[in-house]
Amino acid sequence: MSQDRLADDDPNAEVITIATVSKVESFHGRVSVVRAEMYDDTGSCDAVWFSRGGYGRVTLKSGMRLFLHGRIKAQRRGGEWRPELSVSSHRVLKPEDVYQGKIWPVYPASKELPSRILARVIESNLSGLLAEIGPEWLPSELLARRGYPSPRDAWHELHSPASLETLRLARERIAFSTFFELAFAALARRAALRQAGGAVALPVPGDLLARFAAELPFALTAAQQRVITEIWADMATVAPMHRLLQGDVGSGKTVVAAAACVLAGIAGLQSALMAPTELLARQHAQKLAPLLLPFGIGLEYITGSQGARARREAEERVRAGGATLVVGTHALLTERVTFANLALVIIDEQHRFGVAQRAMLRNKNDAVHTLAMTATPIPRTLAQTRYADLDFSVIDELPPGRTPIKTYIRNEASKPRIYDFLRQKVAEGRQAYIVAPVIEEGESELSSALAEAEHVRTEIFPDLRVGLVHGRMLARERIAEMERFGRGEIDILIATTVVEVGVDVPNASIMVILDAYRFGLAQLHQLRGRVGRGAEAAVCILVAEHETKRLRVLTETTDGFRIADADLEIRGEGEFAGTTQAGTNGVIGTASEDIQLYLEARGEAEAILERDPQLLEPEHRPLQTFREQGYSEHALLLSS
Repeated sequence: MSQDRLADDDPNAEVITIATVSKVESFHGRVSVVRAEMYDDTGSCDAVWFSRGGYGRVTLKSGMRLFLHGRIKAQRRGGEWRPELSVSSHRVLKPEDVYQGKIWPVYPASKELPSRILARVIESNLSGLLAEIGPEWLPSELLARRGYPSPRDAWHELHSPASLETLRLARERIAFSTFFELAFAALARRAALRQAGGAVALPVPGDLLARFAAELPFALTAAQQRVITEIWADMATVAPMHRLLQGDVGSGKTVVAAAACVLAGIAGLQSALMAPTELLARQHAQKLAPLLLPFGIGLEYITGSQGARARREAEERVRAGGATLVVGTHALLTERVTFANLALVIIDEQHRFGVAQRAMLRNKNDAVHTLAMTATPIPRTLAQTRYADLDFSVIDELPPGRTPIKTYIRNEASKPRIYDFLRQKVAEGRQAYIVAPVIEEGESELSSALAEAEHVRTEIFPDLRVGLVHGRMLARERIAEMERFGRGEIDILIATTVVEVGVDVPNASIMVILDAYRFGLAQLHQLRGRVGRGAEAAVCILVAEHETKRLRVLTETTDGFRIADADLEIRGEGEFAGTTQAGTNGVIGTASEDIQLYLEARGEAEAILERDPQLLEPEHRPLQTFREQGYSEHALLLSS
C-alpha cells in the first residue's frame, strides 16, 4: 500500500484492501491495541485494532493474509510519515480464497456491535431471513417492464451482490416498492374519501370573493386569492376536503382560513379551528372576529384554562348552534364539546398534533371538510410524499409592506456590542426578543432563559423593562406576560421557543438567538418570523461560536421554501417516508436523489387505479389484498 493511496481530499478515507501480516505488536490493558505491519504488491502500511475489556480482541500471526476494511490516514512514526489503517472489520483468508472484485457489505455499527459481527450474523442467517419475505404486491407486467428482480432476489443481492449493476438494480427495486406502497396508499385513501362522500356541499356564490375582499382592511395577494378559490372548490362538493395549506411566516394564512369559515357560515354551518397553544388560539380569535363580523358569523373561544362556568356557557352555545366558529386548543377534543352542525375543521400547525388527535376533531361529525395549515417550511420534494394523501396548496407570496429581515451571525465575544445595539433600538421605541435554548442552568452547558433574564435584568439593562416566558410557567402567566409585551409594557422579552409560533408583536424588530447552532433551520426561521411584522426594519442576530453552512443559509434568504430545500440538502431528510427525523435509511437514500423514482412509482400507481379502480384484473388482485388487509393504511401512517 503505497503512500499515493493517501492522496485524497478526505483525511479519513475508507478503504478496503487485502494484505499480508509481516509483524505484530500487542498492548493489552483496559483498551487493547493490536498493531500489525501489512504489505501487498504496492507497498506497506500499519494496521491498528482497538478493543475494550478484551471484547473483540484480535489474534494475528506473521504470514496471515487478511481482508481489511477501515479508515486510513497518515501518522508520524519514527520520524517518518506512514499510512495507518484503523480497522473496523477484517477476515482471515484461506490460501485459496479469492476476493478480487468481491463486493463486501459494510453495516452500520456501534461500539457494542461491530460491523463484522453483523455481517457474520446476516451471512449465516440470510437464507432464513429471505424465506420470511412477504408476498409480491407489484404486478408482473410492471416488474418485467422495469427489469426488476423478485423481492427475495433483490434482498439477496443487497446483502451479497454479484456485481455493482445488480446491486444498483436491487436497491432501486426495493426503493421503488416502498415508494409504490406509499403512493398507492395515499391515492387509494383519497379515492375512498371522494367516493364515500358524506360532506355537505357548499355552493360558492359568484360574487363571494369580491364581497369578502371588499370587507378586508387590506388587499388580498394573488396567491391568497388562488388558494381561497382552491379551498372553496373543494368545499363545493360532497367529497370531504382533505387539504394542506402551507404558507411562510407572515404570508396570510389566517385570512384564508377566514374565507373558508365564511363559506361555511353563510350556509348556516359551523367551523372549528384548533391551535396548539392558548396564546395562538387567542390570537386567531382576535384576528378572525373582525374579519367574520360583516358576514354575521359569531365566534366562541374554548381552552383548558377557562373558568368552569365560562366554559360550560361556551360549550352550550356551541352545542345549540349559537356559535358559527369555535376557536380553541386541545380542549375542543373533549367529549363535552359537541357541535350542532359542524362542516369545517381547520387545524393550525398541524404537525404539533398527533394523527389520532387530528382524527378526533374531524370525527366530531360524520364527514367534515378539513383544512390543515402549517408555517413550517416543507421541502417541495418531501411535500409530494409525506402529504401525498392530501391536496396541497401553497401561499408563495408575502403581502406587500413586509420589511425584509436582515440576519447576522455573531460570536459570544460580540455580546457586549449586541447589548449596546439593543439599548439603542429600545431608546428609539422598539422592542426585542432574546431566545435561549433551555430554561435553566444545569440542563446542559447551553444558555438558559432564567440565567439570561437574571443577568440582563441586574447587570445589563437594570433601567429597562425585562420580561421572561418559558414552558414551565402556568399558561395564564405566560399569556399575561406576552400580552404585556404586546401592549409595549416590556422592552426586552427573554424567552425559550414558546414564542416560536403565533406571537405577533409588530413593534418587536430585534431577535437575538443564543446558541443558535442548537436549533434546526426550520425552527430558526420560525423564531426569526416573530420580528419584521411591522413597518420598521428588522434584525435577527444568531449567536454562535462558529459560522456554519447551515446558519449561513439564514443570512442569505428569508424564503422558507429555499430554507427547507437547503436544510434537506445539508441535513438529509430522515427516512423518505418521514418516520425518523435525520440522516438517511441506507436503502432508499435521500429524497434529492430519489424524488424522480418516487414520481415514477406514483405514476405507475395512478395508472393502475385509473384503469382498474376496483382492482378486479387478475394481476391487480395482490394489490386488492394489500388494500383490504390494511397494509395500505399502515404504509400511509408512515407518512402522516
